[in-house]
Amino acid sequence: MTNIPILFEDGEALVINKPAGLPIEKPRKGGASLEDHLEQLKLGFQRAPQPVHRLDTDTSGCLLLARNPKALKRFNKAFEEKLVSKTYLGIVAGPVEEEEGTIDLALSKISSEARGWRMIVAKKGKPSVTHWTKRKELDGGITLVEFRPETGRTHQIRVHAEHAFGRSLLGDPVYGHKDARVSRTMLHASKLVVPRENKPEIIAEAPLPADFVKLGAE
Repeated sequence: MTNIPILFEDGEALVINKPAGLPIEKPRKGGASLEDHLEQLKLGFQRAPQPVHRLDTDTSGCLLLARNPKALKRFNKAFEEKLVSKTYLGIVAGPVEEEEGTIDLALSKISSEARGWRMIVAKKGKPSVTHWTKRKELDGGITLVEFRPETGRTHQIRVHAEHAFGRSLLGDPVYGHKDARVSRTMLHASKLVVPRENKPEIIAEAPLPADFVKLGAE
């Protein structure tokens, strides 16, 4: 049996609780990845399940896997048509003044030899929308925020948080800086809802990780 927790399972889908620090694809420099677990995640099926979407290596939580090519195609379409509801919890490395809001900032990818690639806010970038709600003020002046992205751009929540709040997510080495209190960028995919035709929707919730609990986010 795999040691990755399964949050939802039926004949065409699995939702796993991806651990923080585990990349979905095998890194160029080698090392562990989700690919190493896909055989174990067959769970009696002939085919290994395939990830439908992406989570950053540091991001923990709900990840949808399709158990056959037809399901993969249908789930991809649901994501493309923005029918999938995604909820994330993030810890912002500072105070958040307002209670809720919507961040509407187009994003574009840039790359430089010195800093590698990153996403930036750019008028000619791809439309990117994130709704957010302040959940809790934590000790040390940091804030637990719920994010509900409408679009699914790379690093969307991380860049939007930094621009909207003037602070990155805690521990983000790209859009902020590393923090001694944590060992990763503090972002967790807490809930996923995927509608399906002629079938009950997929609903999965990932419990709060230990590093969030340690900071008082429960």
